Order: sequence, then C-alpha cells, then structure tokens
Amino acid sequence: MPEPTAVAETGAGAGPVIAADYFQSYSVVGLLAVVGVLFVAVAFGAGRLLRPVVPTPEKLLTYECGVDPVGEGWAHTQVRYYVYAFLYVIFAVDSIFLFPWATVFAAPGYGATTLVETFIFLGFLAVGLLYAYKKGVLEWT
Repeated sequence: MPEPTAVAETGAGAGPVIAADYFQSYSVVGLLAVVGVLFVAVAFGAGRLLRPVVPTPEKLLTYECGVDPVGEGWAHTQVRYYVYAFLYVIFAVDSIFLFPWATVFAAPGYGATTLVETFIFLGFLAVGLLYAYKKGVLEWT
C-alpha cells in the first residue's frame, strides 16, 4: 500500500502540489545557509591560524589616521550628534510605514480609512517632533 501524501490543489489547472516537494525546496535554502555559515567560519578560522601574532608596543598603540596619539584613548563626543542621528532614524523608519498606506489608498474601499489612519500617524510624529523642540533638544547652541 503506498504511503499517503499531503496534496493541495492549485488554481488554473496547474496540477497538485505535493508537500514533500514543497519542503524539499526549503531544505535547499537551509543547506545553502549552512554552507554559507561554514564558509565564513572556515575563513575566519584559517585567518586566525595563519596570521602572525607578534604583539609589539607599536602595534598596541591607538591608531589615529597616521597621527601620533596624544592624550587618552577615549574621545568626548557631544550628545546632540546622537540626538540628530536618532531623530533621523526615527523619521526614516516611520516614513517606511507610509509606503504601504500609499499603495492601499488607491485600492477601492480603503481610501477614507487609510487617509484617516495616515493623518493620525503623521499627527503622532508631529507631536513627537514638537515635544523634542519644546524640550530644547533641537537647539544647537
């Protein structure tokens, strides 16, 4: 007696899709991922085994683009640079959420709802930006 297999019908008369074939395609992806990880691990391991390890005082110095290091190895960076970078990342990521709404807006039946949700979302962004401005985070002085 043959073993039962899971069969799903596809549309337009394309024929049955057997579950074993479906999971076999994922096994190829998994095998390629394992081979990729092994390739990287072997490359790093070979580099570690083949490189010369001779620590000298010159090699242990902090390198600053050809300039002799002066003072401590730690640099003091002002927080405002990070604040601007953080605000940029927030608005860049949030702008990605606007693209799906723009594509759904043209679909029939979703226009008004999508428009209201988009303006609510933009309102939250504006309130966050106004809060940052009122707290003085955006002041450069």
